[in-house]
Amino acid sequence: MPDLNEATQMENKPSSMRRWIILGAILAVAAVGAFGYYEHTKFREETDDAQLDGRLHAVSSRAGGTVVKLLVKDNQFVNAGDVLLEIDTRDYDVALQQAEADLAEARANKAATASQIPITQTSTSSETSRAGASVQAARASVESAERQVEAAKARLESAKAAVNSARSNLDRNSRDLERYRALLAKDEISQQQFDATNSATDASKAQVEGAQAQVREAEQSIRVAQAQVAEKRADVAKFQAEERATQSAPQEIAMVKAKAASNAARVQQMEAAVAKAKLNRSYTTVVAPVSGLVSQRKVETGQVVAAGQPLLAVVPLDDVWVVANFKESQVGRMRPGQKVEIHVDAFKDRTFTGKVDSIAAATGSRFSLLPPENATGNYVKVVQRVPVKIVLDPNQDREHLLRPGMSVIPTVFTE
Repeated sequence: MPDLNEATQMENKPSSMRRWIILGAILAVAAVGAFGYYEHTKFREETDDAQLDGRLHAVSSRAGGTVVKLLVKDNQFVNAGDVLLEIDTRDYDVALQQAEADLAEARANKAATASQIPITQTSTSSETSRAGASVQAARASVESAERQVEAAKARLESAKAAVNSARSNLDRNSRDLERYRALLAKDEISQQQFDATNSATDASKAQVEGAQAQVREAEQSIRVAQAQVAEKRADVAKFQAEERATQSAPQEIAMVKAKAASNAARVQQMEAAVAKAKLNRSYTTVVAPVSGLVSQRKVETGQVVAAGQPLLAVVPLDDVWVVANFKESQVGRMRPGQKVEIHVDAFKDRTFTGKVDSIAAATGSRFSLLPPENATGNYVKVVQRVPVKIVLDPNQDREHLLRPGMSVIPTVFTE
């Protein structure tokens, strides 16, 4: 009878072999699957850090005023050139009328100065001799007045000398009077001597006052004579100006022509002002810059808006692309023109295709408000993201379902 342990080992041996066979098969299938997955993904780069992007055309008012008509609603489709809103034009109408009135005035001034040219050219020269005689007579009057000034100055000097002499006598008599007053108090002189000195002092005061009066009279005479000189010189200048005017007809004609040219330039300036006023009035009608959907409408009828104030945005849906932020370790083999499959989160049953358009010039962190400075502090390596622009192949979104900002998952075929 065979041993029980040997029988048990013979029964367990086929079971152990089956387990090894099954394990080997599983490992083989896993290896084949891993190899297939590697072959499938080694030339593909994928990221979920991506979204659709597009152009957002902000519409602003170039004219300020009250909105009187609002012709669009939120998310309404508009064509390029469609009127979006209208602003009250009354202020701009008044400005245009004012500019047109200024233009008419400038044109009238231009015509008036143009007519003065032949009149100036035909002026006679008969006034030249009369102006010359008037100049000679005025010069003679100036010379006479200047001689009167010199005579008055001589009288002034004489009067000033008399004042100095009278003041010397007054000082001497004043000192004698004070001395005699002290002697009179001591009865060393008579009252008659004191009275005589006092009278002499009073006479000296009168002489000073008289001399000062002569000085004032001489100064007044000088002022009068100088005023006459100035008046006569003004006459000379006036007559000389008249003489020059009669002798400078070419210069006068040139001045009239220059004034006419200035008025002609003024006409051009006013024409430009009228054109500007018309242009400002045209800005009261705000039109769509491109075809697309109205978005971010911030204006209502009756609202007062300022020039440059954002009013709404127009988003064209026929020009969208993908901005995918790949890890820096994923972009090594990426090149413009490589094929891309795009899955949009909003439409899971559709696959869009495109191609790599370009790779950003720097990582996203370099464009942040506070870019990292690895040279300062403790360095911690962080995998950076590089924006990659992907454009969609044409005619894939005829219904315009794609919207800027939607999340997508692009897969780039690097081979």
